[in-house]
Amino acid sequence: MEPLLINDETFIERAEIIREKGTNRKLFLRGNVDKYTWVDVGSSFLPSELQAAYLLAQLENKDKILQRRLELWKTYFEKLSILEKSSLVTLPIVPSYSSNNAHIFYLKCKDIEERTALISYLFERGVMAVFHYIPLHTSKCGLELGEFIGEDINTSIESQRLVRLPLFYELTNEEVSYVCENIIKFYDEIKNGRI
Repeated sequence: MEPLLINDETFIERAEIIREKGTNRKLFLRGNVDKYTWVDVGSSFLPSELQAAYLLAQLENKDKILQRRLELWKTYFEKLSILEKSSLVTLPIVPSYSSNNAHIFYLKCKDIEERTALISYLFERGVMAVFHYIPLHTSKCGLELGEFIGEDINTSIESQRLVRLPLFYELTNEEVSYVCENIIKFYDEIKNGRI
């Protein structure tokens, strides 16, 4: 059976149902019901054996992987802090009441034009930086099914400023330094009027 991590035991039974295409098949297999049927929403989420093996190896090394990602995140933060101190970018904030899982590292540029130029500058130097997701209310699905309540004074503007930097377990310290050096060069070139 493939592993599934759930942080609240009250969700176990429902997670099994959703995973079993909306049926109570697991209860049937355990002998808790005499037949199984559809009882909730669900889909086919089962990974292949190869995907499950890959995931298992990651789960067995989750502490090591998280530690490495945190090291990379911290390196980005330390090396790019000079730009935030000069008010050129905004870096992520991890509140004191929270922890950081180093899922992503981002910075925020002045505006969409600067963000577009930075992404292009990095791409020309072999660095794959991307903008983040567009706000849900401006997505195709959001426009069809949703509704934005209130005034959009932050969401779209912040979305247009955000750049995600490469962050993955195999990333080397040298590669992070290269990314940071090129971001700093980009802002030096702006300051000196070359961009």
